Amino acid sequence: MEMSNGLGKKYSLQSLLAYAAPTIGLMVFMSIYTMIDGIFVARYVSATALSAINIFFPLYGLVIAIALMLGTGGSAIIARKMGEENYEEARRNFTFIVSCGTAIGFVIFVIGLLFITPIFQMLGAGATEELFKETYTYGRIMVMTSPLIILQMLFQLFFVTAGKPNLGLTVTVLGGVANIVLDYVFIVVMEMGIAGAAIATAIGIAIPAFFGLVYFSLYKGSSLYFVRPRFDGIFLLSSCINGSSEMVSNLASSVVTVAFNLLLLKYIGVDGVAAVTIMLYVMFILGAVFMGYSAGIAPIISYKFGRKDEVQLQKIFKSSLLIVSVGSIIVYVLALLFGPYFIQIMAAKGSNVYNIAVDGFIIFGVSFLFMGMNIFISMLFTALSNGKVSATISLLRTFVFVIVGLFVLPLIMGVNGIWLAVPLAEFLSILVCACFLFHQRKFYHYF
Repeated sequence: MEMSNGLGKKYSLQSLLAYAAPTIGLMVFMSIYTMIDGIFVARYVSATALSAINIFFPLYGLVIAIALMLGTGGSAIIARKMGEENYEEARRNFTFIVSCGTAIGFVIFVIGLLFITPIFQMLGAGATEELFKETYTYGRIMVMTSPLIILQMLFQLFFVTAGKPNLGLTVTVLGGVANIVLDYVFIVVMEMGIAGAAIATAIGIAIPAFFGLVYFSLYKGSSLYFVRPRFDGIFLLSSCINGSSEMVSNLASSVVTVAFNLLLLKYIGVDGVAAVTIMLYVMFILGAVFMGYSAGIAPIISYKFGRKDEVQLQKIFKSSLLIVSVGSIIVYVLALLFGPYFIQIMAAKGSNVYNIAVDGFIIFGVSFLFMGMNIFISMLFTALSNGKVSATISLLRTFVFVIVGLFVLPLIMGVNGIWLAVPLAEFLSILVCACFLFHQRKFYHYF
């Protein structure tokens, strides 16, 4: 039964893709139904409401960052212990990390509601009275959903670790379909505006969160299920350090989003914020392919590393480099061909928002050539329990290089410099990744 999670078998390029496919589908689907939220808001509420969602995004990113830190860092350690056939401790750690995530979610819930007005003012919602009103309405509902957001993200990652990626995909699709249907009902039929979008999103998040609680509580046939938890400060600290790169990446994205918003409010106005919101939606969908693949195979890498199976580790590494390289070219071509059509779904062709987004996306889209490899290499070091290297890559890639670009490039190139900041950061990051791969090769033996 302990080997029923499927991580112990031999993997080829094809079987790696097959194992990662549900997680890729899950990440892409999550991005798509998040974008559909934006479509309903843009089409049936207002461009200001769409901007409000982007103003709230940094706070949402904080919650996701914490969940990813606990989930990716914890799952790597748990998968390694499963590879060492220490299943009882793996289950105790699993139960403990889910308990910690739930408690943190409630803390964010309380603090968020107490300080919601100054937080939104700091994020730029005070630019106009209407923008603040829409941000407050949407953000208040979403802050109350914080514990469920963390649980949903944790269970998505641990379904993969438990060898049940298809089940994780299924429940996420159910939640997403519910979100889309309720978007239509609440926004179009009942005319609830941005509040309807927030409630629909909250219900869509609640479905996989509650399913995960029931599944891991009652089903004992999997390699992972809830047992009596035991406080383990060392494991919690190790999980946080190991998963710090994913937290850094999401926190940095939140800070960068604030910087984008403030710069675009200065250079263009509210339409600029709406335009970058659309571009970020497209980036999330296409970037989700790489995140899904990397997260999907991370437990396999951790498991093989725990078993000291260097032959499989090298095969997985080489196959992944090929998959990600080819995927990056495909995604970039798709971005060039279909980017304007994605944008047109959310902004009427010829409108000011549409023109800003299309012009910016031509430059912004270059980042897809490098993004996939950076995501994979960062996740590789997380899977190998080297959170320091992974966090360094993420900090440079998603924060340092981008912020420097946003401070310097607009002074030289104007608005085009804002769009160029992310592609430049991705290019510089791939050079950093290559240095780390070469430097760490003798210790991990991935080539």
